[in-house]
Amino acid sequence: MTHHPTQSPQFFLTAPSPCPYIDGQFERKVFTHLVGDKASEMNDLLTQGGFRRSQNIAYRPACESCRACVSVRILANEFEPTRSMRRVLHDNTDLIGDIRDAEPSNEQYSLFRKYLDARHRKGGMSDMTVLDYAMMVEDTHVNTKVIEYRRRGPDSFITGKGRGELIAVALTDIMADGLSMVYSYFDPDLDERSLGTFMILDHINRARAAGLPHVYLGYWVNGSRKMSYKVRFTPQEHLGSKGWERYVPDAV
Repeated sequence: MTHHPTQSPQFFLTAPSPCPYIDGQFERKVFTHLVGDKASEMNDLLTQGGFRRSQNIAYRPACESCRACVSVRILANEFEPTRSMRRVLHDNTDLIGDIRDAEPSNEQYSLFRKYLDARHRKGGMSDMTVLDYAMMVEDTHVNTKVIEYRRRGPDSFITGKGRGELIAVALTDIMADGLSMVYSYFDPDLDERSLGTFMILDHINRARAAGLPHVYLGYWVNGSRKMSYKVRFTPQEHLGSKGWERYVPDAV
């Protein structure tokens, strides 16, 4: 039996399963485990190479007949919000994002459950229990944070924290070259706030303030309505056969 050194990751391939984005297609993924004292460095390298993280696993599509999934990252330092995005920022000036260690709470799960039941009732995460949620948040060997968004309280400018009800959450990896938005969710009853857009805009501002050039959004699938929002945040780069290249909307 061959023994591999602990610092060398082993990669595995999943069996084909129905694609959640394109009817009639089947997806496969290549994955490896992110463990040990080099997990953060490995996560950085793999994310830059088109992988995503889920708990302590990094994965990337490896479909046999389709290349529709494209890794996307926003160029934070060059980004300028559109008029509608500026309106979203203005509509949410009463919110504060409090960055915390990756620890789950009952309040988070209640909001997460409400979000899934309203937006993704038939999705792959629809049957997640409170224990599943806790694993999603805390099963990480990299620098992961939870950002909780709440309305400002009377002492928010002193404490830097909101005091209102929890209305949105982002699970985020802090990398050497950017922020990677692993998963985010929000109160589905507050559609008028466009909280999904707001959290991405907030991450762009956080990356810029920290001197980090990128915000990683995961995969964009051309033609998928679920993914169409990702290409609104320009300028951005897409990972292709020649590496990361600037996205030109008219070319798609």
